[in-house]
Amino acid sequence: MVDSPRLVIAGTSSGSGKTTVTLGLARALRARGLRVAVFKCGPDYLDPTYHARASGATCQNLDGWMMGQSAVRATFAAGAANADVSLVEGVMGLFDGASPTSDAGSTAEIAKWLEAPVALVVDASGMARSLSAVARGFAAFDPELRLEGVIANRVGSTGHLELLRKADSAVMGGLPRDREHSFPDRHLGLHTADDRVLPESLMDHWGSLAAGWLDVERLLAVARSAPPLAITEDTVAAAALQTPCRVGVARDEAFHFYYEDNLRRLRDLGAELVEFSPLGHSTLPDVHGLYLGGGYPELHAAALGANASMRRSIRAFAECGGPVYAECGGLMYLSRAIRTLGGDAHEMVGLFDAEARMCSALQALGYAEVETTSASILGPAGTRFRGHQFRYSELAHAGAMPEHVYTVRGRRARTTVPEGYRTRNVLASYVHAHWASNPQVARAFVQSCAAYRKGRLRS
Repeated sequence: MVDSPRLVIAGTSSGSGKTTVTLGLARALRARGLRVAVFKCGPDYLDPTYHARASGATCQNLDGWMMGQSAVRATFAAGAANADVSLVEGVMGLFDGASPTSDAGSTAEIAKWLEAPVALVVDASGMARSLSAVARGFAAFDPELRLEGVIANRVGSTGHLELLRKADSAVMGGLPRDREHSFPDRHLGLHTADDRVLPESLMDHWGSLAAGWLDVERLLAVARSAPPLAITEDTVAAAALQTPCRVGVARDEAFHFYYEDNLRRLRDLGAELVEFSPLGHSTLPDVHGLYLGGGYPELHAAALGANASMRRSIRAFAECGGPVYAECGGLMYLSRAIRTLGGDAHEMVGLFDAEARMCSALQALGYAEVETTSASILGPAGTRFRGHQFRYSELAHAGAMPEHVYTVRGRRARTTVPEGYRTRNVLASYVHAHWASNPQVARAFVQSCAAYRKGRLRS
């Protein structure tokens, strides 16, 4: 049993202001000397970077469809272990998820799995008494959910906030409309929360507003009312292997989309994670496997192309049979070239005879289920796991099609498509996998890296 104060910050819809409220409240709580853990519902990679900056701790994703209940609870318990209070930002609207007729994949599902109280963020611009109708409708929609209060966002003034409080006693403060301090975004959502686009002064600004405009004491009391939570863990899949190994993880401005739970699983299995930069380093570190995550390689294509020594180092590692696992941006980097929207082509690693071309329209968005058609560095044929796609690029093949070892089915699709590109012990895909959906996948990858260290991995 885990006794952890916790609060879900949900919204009436996407764009209601959940992220701003969550990071502002996290900063306000830290200013009180509290240790804050922050989580993000759904597959999002960008919001967690904001929460990590706000809380000073790694933000974990919690996704009902990709992870399942036991993994969601276990991941929450691990992330909340040393915190005084945990904040869980929802995804889309409170009841929006994988199904229009159930709470599968929704914030509501996560809140119920975590037995957590909920505060609902409502865009209150232009509202007064109508806010009460919205709040009561959401509260009555699912009696099993503990909707404990409302946070009014984009409030016009302190007088407006007082009107809203009088309209409904469930209002636990709000945040004012403040376009001047809004967060910049781009084609995959918000910018990553690095110092250049998110200075500390901006974080402090929203923390100060939260401290002054939200009923922080009341929100804390609600979080502390959450009951102890029962946790189970897949101890067989998590047991460390006897042969340790080092896994190189690409981490820089071009590559930074990783589910923290995936990295934790590798570490728990005995892998030492060694970060390297395809942009800034000239060669690979001494490792036995590579993990190339997603990100924005298209924005750094010229610099990636100019770093020929790193490209040669990765190609040599792969040609010697080294295990390489790549997702989305990592797949683009391993292609022959990246062609930008402006038409410029920049040479990449060249392990696949295909060009990654940026498109002006979205090419794929949504959950995906993968089944392997042959043995790979992720396990035997028939291995299944779940993930997510969100991309504006496509692969254009110049010659023979690369070998496919995946069949991929969208969550609502009736048919599968071939995917999962392989050459030697390199496996790359547009799917961002979440290994909580099948913990044996992480184990198989570490085993592949350990086997390569011993000289026993066949190409």
